[in-house]
Amino acid sequence: MHVTFLGTGSAMPTGERFQAGILVQNDDRTLLVDCGSGVLHRLQQSGVGYESVSTVLLTHHHLDHVADLLPLMKARWLAGEEHLEVVGPQGTKALLDDLLSVHEYMQDKLDLQVREVVPGEFSVAGFDVTAYETRHSLPCLAYRFGDLFTFSGDTEAFAGLANFAEGSAILAHDCSFPDDVDVSNHPTPEALGRELAGRDIGRVYLTHLYPHTEGRHEEMLESIGTHYDGDVRFAEDLMTISVE
Repeated sequence: MHVTFLGTGSAMPTGERFQAGILVQNDDRTLLVDCGSGVLHRLQQSGVGYESVSTVLLTHHHLDHVADLLPLMKARWLAGEEHLEVVGPQGTKALLDDLLSVHEYMQDKLDLQVREVVPGEFSVAGFDVTAYETRHSLPCLAYRFGDLFTFSGDTEAFAGLANFAEGSAILAHDCSFPDDVDVSNHPTPEALGRELAGRDIGRVYLTHLYPHTEGRHEEMLESIGTHYDGDVRFAEDLMTISVE
């Protein structure tokens, strides 16, 4: 399996990090998880291209995770592609209906299939996935791809999600702010390290990074390391990881 971070940023731009998007590939299977602003451009820069993405899996419906959905649809239509599947938590169909009601000319341009999922097991784009509800300001799902890869989505750090991710070769986890920012719905490094303590995870990549984290990476890693002694790194846009 190959995991490519297309966007490791957040709703506030840094200039270097685009909004949320992760590409999961295995053999001839391709799945885009989240589709925030800039992800369409990163798809082209990655060499994969929007033509290869016929399925999008959403963690939740905040703007920085869905902003490039309609641009992706339009690009695929203009390129002669005929199909797009969008899968996500409850409310995904209403989201797409509302977006298309604003941009009516995009209605019926593609064979658009929308599917809503709940916590538990399901299949998407040929991948077997398990979903787990996170702690965020909107309903949000974390996704696990067997023992290879887990993506936290947006969430506070808590024991249930750490249990869900245990045994993963790779965990990509929200770590939006340094410790001195008073925040809910996202973890700080100290909180994340505390919840990951003692867990068996191959490697952790920190993502969904706000501008507040710039220049403070070492400090954040040290804070996590106070509790968790595993391999923790910062994700970067267009970074690709091979997982076996």
